[in-house]
Amino acid sequence: MNYKSTRDNSISVKSSEAIAKGLSAEGGLFVPDSIPVISQTNIKYMADMSYCERAKEILGRFLTDFTEDELDKCITSAYTKEKFETNSIAPVYKLNNSQYILELWHGPTCAFKDMALQILPHLLTTSVKKLGLDRETVILVATSGDTGKAALEGFKDVDGTKIIVFFPDEGVSSIQRLQMCTQEGDNVFVSAVNGNFDDAQNGVKAIFTDKEYEKELLADKKALSSANSINWGRLVPQIVYYFSAYCDMVKAEEIQCGDEVNICVPTGNFGNILAAYYAKCMGLPVKKLICASNKNNVLTDFINTGVYDRNRDFFVTTSPSMDILISSNLERLLYMISGGRADVVSAYMAELKEKGTYTVSDDIKKEIGENFYGGCADDEKCAETIKETYDKFSYVTDTHTSVAVSVHNEYMKNTGDDTKTIIASTASPFKFNGAVLSALDKDTQTAELDEFRLLEKLAKDYELRVPSSLAGLEEKEVRFEVVCDKNQMKAVINEFLKN
Repeated sequence: MNYKSTRDNSISVKSSEAIAKGLSAEGGLFVPDSIPVISQTNIKYMADMSYCERAKEILGRFLTDFTEDELDKCITSAYTKEKFETNSIAPVYKLNNSQYILELWHGPTCAFKDMALQILPHLLTTSVKKLGLDRETVILVATSGDTGKAALEGFKDVDGTKIIVFFPDEGVSSIQRLQMCTQEGDNVFVSAVNGNFDDAQNGVKAIFTDKEYEKELLADKKALSSANSINWGRLVPQIVYYFSAYCDMVKAEEIQCGDEVNICVPTGNFGNILAAYYAKCMGLPVKKLICASNKNNVLTDFINTGVYDRNRDFFVTTSPSMDILISSNLERLLYMISGGRADVVSAYMAELKEKGTYTVSDDIKKEIGENFYGGCADDEKCAETIKETYDKFSYVTDTHTSVAVSVHNEYMKNTGDDTKTIIASTASPFKFNGAVLSALDKDTQTAELDEFRLLEKLAKDYELRVPSSLAGLEEKEVRFEVVCDKNQMKAVINEFLKN
């Protein structure tokens, strides 16, 4: 299988090259030139497999230039009980007869990004080696919170790599900031950026498409690559856990193989729900993909109107990983739904860059509406849902998961569709303990407690266990305190690379 660019159909590369590059030269995203099919017989067979075995079944269909041994090594190095504290890696929790929580936060950073970023370093270093490239790979990341820490943890002290992460100075939770700024490793660096996530992301994209800077780095035997979900090596592992969740439900006899399910995903950059769409295209029996947004509801409006418009107020919310107005992975969906029309996608992306908005054709809008439902929940609704979910089911969700639960509740009410639904739970409630505690008990005086006392209180009051990676944060040294403007990002990178 080869990979094309969403903005230039003449480009065709193997999966190893797509992963090593991260972003196509003209700014497009790499997409597979065909979609492999997983039959119902395959799914039934996979129901009795381990997570690693399921991953091999799915990834092997996309990464066709990887040998079986290379794929085995990447997968078994990434998905271990030691890293995820559970043999099932991504367990499914039955909330009620319609809602099944896919817990994607059992990894070392307590967020769903671990599901991809524990394997990406192995895929990337294997790709570079396969291509015979004599260079150091410099991983450049813009994060709204979770990707940064997960990428830092995944690439920490990986030979032949350096990683630098940029995050919005006022746009992450205190725990997320601490996780990043205390990161250990000789090859890591972290910097805050004045502005919001889109400022950081646009700064990173500009650096990736700077041809002169690329030449400078190559002269020094260095090359940029990405750990954001614009990298196919980040996105493709996410397809696995939707198949895995379905297989777990089949094995638990919650559904019969072939039964349709819905999938509801809280999303900002569109990567996580796009992976679910790929799974559907491959043959996973999915009825509806429910896209859940917070108050930054640019995706909700797009799905409902066909107009993407980032010219709107930006809100800092209690679900910061979704505080995004430019959803990069939507480009891949547009490419697929347009029938691989790179010219159409390029025109939309040019309009977005120049005007901040674009309107898709009626046929694309219709196709999106047939596959997706868009809904949103603000902070108040999110808090209500955390409280309601705990009162009804004794289950504590984080702020992002509660957005998804809230939107799914709205979906069932509006449509009458009570199809069993896999709800992607993207973070541990401990990562957003202040907001979660305030939602569970409005009388909780969270302002009087620091982050670590909040961790202890959430665990004690609701009989939960603080993840070991968060419990140890208090004793760690803050290593990174740099704050820069967007136009200073390249200088920050250069200073880091001197060392």
